[in-house]
Amino acid sequence: MKPALSPRLVLAAFAALLVVAPLALPAFYVTLLNYIGLYAMVALGLVLLTGVGGLTSFGQAAFVGLGAYTTALLTTSAELPGWLSWAGGSPWLALVVGLLFTVVVAFLIGKLTLRLSGHYLPLATIAWGLSLYFLFGTMGFLGGHTGLTGIPPISLFGYELRQGEEVYYLIWLFVLAGVLTTSNLLDSREGRAIRALKGGMVMAEAMGVDTARSRMVIFILAALLACASGWLYAHMQRFVNPTPFGLHIGIEYLFMAVVGGAAHVWGALVGAGVITVLKQWLQDLLPQLFGTSGNFEVIFFGVLMVLVLHKARGGLWPIVVSGFKRFVPVAVQRRVVDRDAQALPRRELPAAGSLLLEAKAVTRRFGGLLANNNMSLEVRAGEILALIGPNGAGKSTMFNQVSGVDTPTSGEVLFLGESVVGKGSRTIARMGMSRTFQHVRL
Repeated sequence: MKPALSPRLVLAAFAALLVVAPLALPAFYVTLLNYIGLYAMVALGLVLLTGVGGLTSFGQAAFVGLGAYTTALLTTSAELPGWLSWAGGSPWLALVVGLLFTVVVAFLIGKLTLRLSGHYLPLATIAWGLSLYFLFGTMGFLGGHTGLTGIPPISLFGYELRQGEEVYYLIWLFVLAGVLTTSNLLDSREGRAIRALKGGMVMAEAMGVDTARSRMVIFILAALLACASGWLYAHMQRFVNPTPFGLHIGIEYLFMAVVGGAAHVWGALVGAGVITVLKQWLQDLLPQLFGTSGNFEVIFFGVLMVLVLHKARGGLWPIVVSGFKRFVPVAVQRRVVDRDAQALPRRELPAAGSLLLEAKAVTRRFGGLLANNNMSLEVRAGEILALIGPNGAGKSTMFNQVSGVDTPTSGEVLFLGESVVGKGSRTIARMGMSRTFQHVRL
């Protein structure tokens, strides 16, 4: 039996391969790896946003443009407003400004669009993605569709990163930092709240999760990853124009996340790598096969997307992991429980028989439909109370009103003697009362 490798050793081996790659590969492939790293950062944000949080966005390319244009403007402008003059000429200070600006823009856009659900949210991301794209092309001080040139290279400890082989390490340092930060976030308490979003807003709120806050957090984090990618892109290319920040590129980023495995952090790297290499290869091969130039790779990617959704809905990452473990055993990382850890404080339980929950003459009307009519009940500590009735009798409606999912038309609901009408299920959950659901939600 082969000795199992620890996950940390596998990660160290991957990092070592990244270190030696520029030394062993031709410049063309190093440049290709640079683009894979840049795209992986954006796809990583979409894994967090779409695969984990359940929010679909087609507009991430616009945030890449925000980071690229911010640094291009600050590092090439001869004159800047006094309040911005401190950031002029320095790529690193421009990164700080770009990240802060992205937080503000993402917060404002999120306030307007994250309240939407269903197909309305993706449509809204298309709208602001197109708006920012055309803004880049029409603003004169951004160079219009011609763009901005003369962007200086990034300087690190006095050394200018001018060549692709030189900026390569910085790009992949950003990528690995993003992957590890995202992984740690998803393993935290905040991460568990974010994962709950995909199971449904109602369920998450009933468990005490502030869904509006969690949605905003992942939206801003995804925007920041895209902004950092745009910053690196601008200083690698030394030139920016609106073309790489259009809607079609935003769709391509989402495609990378889905193909790699939208629910898996490392899937962002796999998706970015597969799509970037395939695109490069198909752009050379297909025109030769068809005897004419054109974007034939788009047709191929459409077919590939359908196949992935049908045959590998979890993306390629689970397949890669399964195949890797078949040839190279990887040890399961066991978490050791600290037996001396201090226990969490316990909530003082009410005395048996004391009144916990009381509903008084609760009525709920939906237009002309009377779902609940003057319903009253009491639930005491240590008691099991059943609400029995045929389908359509209003049982779920009553549970919704008691738990804060819905608000009664009239009547009162008291928990521990305090009225909870209109407080919302999240607030009620934090008071100590939660609920289960008729349909399975995890």
